[in-house]
Amino acid sequence: MLTFAHQMRETRYYKVAEHRFCVSGEDEIFTLMGNYEPFGCDEGETVFTLAIEGGKAPVYSEELRQEDEGQTIVCGHSAEGEAVFEYQWWEQTAGWLVCSKDYHEGRLITTKRHLKMAIDNALMVLYALATADQGTVLFHAAVVSKEGKGYMFLGPSGTGKSTHASLWQRYIARTALVNDDNPVVRIEMTCETSGETCAVVYGSPWSGKTPCYRNVSYPLGGIVMLSQAPYNKICRLDGIHAYAALVQSISGKRWEVNIADGLHRTENTLVSQVPIWHLECLPDEEAAQLCYETIRNS
Repeated sequence: MLTFAHQMRETRYYKVAEHRFCVSGEDEIFTLMGNYEPFGCDEGETVFTLAIEGGKAPVYSEELRQEDEGQTIVCGHSAEGEAVFEYQWWEQTAGWLVCSKDYHEGRLITTKRHLKMAIDNALMVLYALATADQGTVLFHAAVVSKEGKGYMFLGPSGTGKSTHASLWQRYIARTALVNDDNPVVRIEMTCETSGETCAVVYGSPWSGKTPCYRNVSYPLGGIVMLSQAPYNKICRLDGIHAYAALVQSISGKRWEVNIADGLHRTENTLVSQVPIWHLECLPDEEAAQLCYETIRNS
């Protein structure tokens, strides 16, 4: 267990999808952050800062509670208007993330329980909210690369995103895993004169059951919403159906107007630029081949 006693504080900088942020804390904090090392960078302007420290629980009013697989996130605001996120695992509070109103500064007040998970969750939340108005979204998805492009698989927990990514790696030559659970997608300008843009998918320090912390990026070639079925069938999604497929897989709350507007703009751009598919499937080779051949030939 980390004690925080008589340790030196330091600050380290990281860059994910070209957004730089920094973390400050006691020396031993960074022994838990090996997954961030591929994203280390030089000091510079940041989109947000996070200070990790001990202290008393903040006073706040609960507004929303999210529960999933043993984890509970309680969201609310302090009397001063700061956003507060309380992280609990198996009914034990791990800490409280207290954010400035613009999400450019955050403090993680830790109880030292489940510390690694609290750090990762605090950084994911700050990243998602601080970059929401910059054409950037953090997805709950698995991503593979093939022939210079990235392909992203969406779906609720337990749908088989990781399984389908593994099937591509096993049966489709020269496929590589980019991220297993939390990739970042960013809309990037390709021509300032014409205003043309493209969607790029990035690896991140946040992954799922399969550790994969690769600092790589690829043009996004396709997005596939998965659902389990006793057969394999794929169809193209358009309009509101494509938009809905994205919304349910994007991280970030929408209770502030600027965040909601930023995510909405990015979602609309993705729907207009990237082919989105619905794959009803079995966990087998045929499903992977059908998905790949359909996307490649579209």
